[in-house]
Amino acid sequence: MNGRARATGWVAGLTALLFGVVVGATTIGPVSLSAIAVAKTLLNELVIPTGVALGSGSGFAPAIETTAVFDFAVPETTALIVTQIRLPRILLAAVVGLSLGAAGTVMQGLFRNPMADPSIIGVSSGAAVGAVATIAVPSLIPLGLRPAAFVGAVVTAFAVYAIARENGRTPVATLLLAGVAVQTLLGAVVSYLLLHSGESLERAVYWLMGDLAASTYDQVTFTLLWALVGVPVLVAYASDLNVLLLGEEEAHHLGVAVERTRAILLGVASIVTAAAVAVAGVIGFVGLIVPHAMRLLVGPDHRLLLPTSALAGASFLVAADAVARSGPAEMPVGIVTAALGAPFFLYLLRQREVTEL
Repeated sequence: MNGRARATGWVAGLTALLFGVVVGATTIGPVSLSAIAVAKTLLNELVIPTGVALGSGSGFAPAIETTAVFDFAVPETTALIVTQIRLPRILLAAVVGLSLGAAGTVMQGLFRNPMADPSIIGVSSGAAVGAVATIAVPSLIPLGLRPAAFVGAVVTAFAVYAIARENGRTPVATLLLAGVAVQTLLGAVVSYLLLHSGESLERAVYWLMGDLAASTYDQVTFTLLWALVGVPVLVAYASDLNVLLLGEEEAHHLGVAVERTRAILLGVASIVTAAAVAVAGVIGFVGLIVPHAMRLLVGPDHRLLLPTSALAGASFLVAADAVARSGPAEMPVGIVTAALGAPFFLYLLRQREVTEL
């Protein structure tokens, strides 16, 4: 099987797996639904544009006319439960998992470090400061929780990059150390804010543990837009990322603009992560273990590793969230990802599969 056919097979297989996981997760809840009914409902939501209705849209934007691809008979109650209650949360889990899987792959490749994850340069810590500050002292930050978390994450990522930059270069070791130092400082700020959060403590802690309970289609749209812009950019630089694994000097001799490529990859991966963390809170291990698992299956070539890690990250987080809400008491999804991810990562260490990239 040639490389293109192999890549197509993996992407198609993981896409089918994601659809299956979404269907399975949608059946779980206080009201049990059959997988067939859920699949029919989801397929009924697929539409194709058929034309433009001029003058029917809002403002200067014309309304797009669409036609459903399928028209299966589904009970109205089932359709309501699936589309209005469960689907926003499941779609958000899928988009967040996809974003974290892709960003984690890029960070591990850039740092050539198997312990790297999407938050390695302080993105999650910056988001935590913005979110917890909004919860604890809302009068100080009028942006709202998710905008504050997004802004905090992006500002922190670019601040770490600026701190690490020396004479027009950004050494990886300096960037890593700057990230650790900033994360430690922001962790102290979050702890201080938690001490003074009063009755808002529970809400802040839930956010810090990663929670998808209050998902909406607006949040899905926000995260998806950043993923649709950012992930294709990361995939487009996959070949350059492969070359960077050889070292900076070798990459430069092979024609890669090392500093520009690193800046673009870091910036885009950080923004994609910031969008995911802003809506879902701090969800660990997705961007750490999913790239490892896929690297064992598809190899180290980022042209295949990046899209497959993104799809696998989506399936993993949807499944983890289904576990989080399937017990007698719902729990934050971050607890489940940590409980599943840590033993798997220890297994990889034990098998000596986690080595320097």
